[in-house]
Amino acid sequence: MTTPLPPSELTRMIKARPLPGAPVVIEASEAERAALAQRFGLGAVTSLRAEVALEAKPRAIRATGRLQAEIMQPCAVSGEDFAVQIDEPIDLRFVEEAAIARPDDDEAEIELEADDCDEIGYEGEMFDLGEAVAQTLGLAIDPYAEGPNADAARRAAGIVAEGEQEGPLAAMLAALRKD
Repeated sequence: MTTPLPPSELTRMIKARPLPGAPVVIEASEAERAALAQRFGLGAVTSLRAEVALEAKPRAIRATGRLQAEIMQPCAVSGEDFAVQIDEPIDLRFVEEAAIARPDDDEAEIELEADDCDEIGYEGEMFDLGEAVAQTLGLAIDPYAEGPNADAARRAAGIVAEGEQEGPLAAMLAALRKD
């Protein structure tokens, strides 16, 4: 038995049966965006919208769609926040915990298709699509993203930017190339 996750900043519980016929749209409120920004160490989440179609599969629910968000992310070099657009596909499978194969349970194996690699277990009659969207956002954030002032911060710290060379030997080589 798995330990339940704490409540998400973006909880959107969906009934597994019957599934909604139309795509589910999740738009984070201001408070939810602030909580997500804190959770992921961002300056801000200025917008977050996901549209997800749900389809019943044998022993699973397939969720496909798109996540679009605008965030203020700290630069990996300077630490200054800069704007980042996220446009990420969503392709998940929600599987009842009882149907998930355990190492000692050979009869409960589930075969995954190549495009069904992200699997999320759930218990009961509902699953949390909002938390899955929040996790998709977290995975889409580049932890090493560099902002527009990264090169200036490197130079100020005495670090040479990629492709640049410093020192007397570099000056002599540059002079030889010009000749």
